[in-house]
Amino acid sequence: MSAGESVEQLLRQVSPGRYDVYEALLNTLSGAQLWMLLWNGQAGSPDAQYGNMEVGGHGYAPCVTSAQELAASGWNRAHEVVGGREIAAALYPDRWGIWLNPHAPGGGVGIPWLDLRRIVSGLDRLPAGPLRISEPSLDLPQFYALLTQNAHRTPAVRSLRRAWVQPALGTPYLAIGLDLYDTGRPSVESVRQMMQQSVAAVPEGLPVSSVAMSDDHDPVTMWLRAHSRPFFDRDAQVSAAPGMAPGHGYGYPRAY
Repeated sequence: MSAGESVEQLLRQVSPGRYDVYEALLNTLSGAQLWMLLWNGQAGSPDAQYGNMEVGGHGYAPCVTSAQELAASGWNRAHEVVGGREIAAALYPDRWGIWLNPHAPGGGVGIPWLDLRRIVSGLDRLPAGPLRISEPSLDLPQFYALLTQNAHRTPAVRSLRRAWVQPALGTPYLAIGLDLYDTGRPSVESVRQMMQQSVAAVPEGLPVSSVAMSDDHDPVTMWLRAHSRPFFDRDAQVSAAPGMAPGHGYGYPRAY
């Protein structure tokens, strides 16, 4: 695989388990143009509507990768030429992916909305999927104790959760889910400082990241909501014992 390969060259190389090729495809798509197939209307018109297809219970907007592929597809309705990053930003918030060259032998390649989100946010900033997410099994009592202590002192923090994340490519890491009372700049800055102070207790070489529990599009956040419970929960403790003085046993018992 050489640098500068086109979307169509990379599509021919995509196969199960070749995550390196798929990542290269995503990177190339971010700067490419796509021919989006319109089911209704004309490009730029108020009634323009992309085509749609459902695969595995997920929605995709079909598109082709060049004028030549458009001709080969036999599509006889209108189309719209859009930049890859632009269409990714338009579709992923509504959880729509794109399907590249569905007319091609083998049916083309689908890019799910989670990967469109990565294209928009930066492929180097978000982990490569599919992610394997589980409860952390590492014994980190000093880190969790310090993080919980610092969370007590950070009024913006409502609760904290944790997960072990193994990306398709790259190093596994510990993710901390941050649920905040508000996301204003002072609150976010106080929580950034809290995390910075707390990771001093993490063993050298162990990556730690954080995710916002308010992010409806983050796969780690979605897993945490569905499968974890907080190890620090200010509201639950106050509700259970309103008269308790701050700093004494907030949250659930430690799971280590």
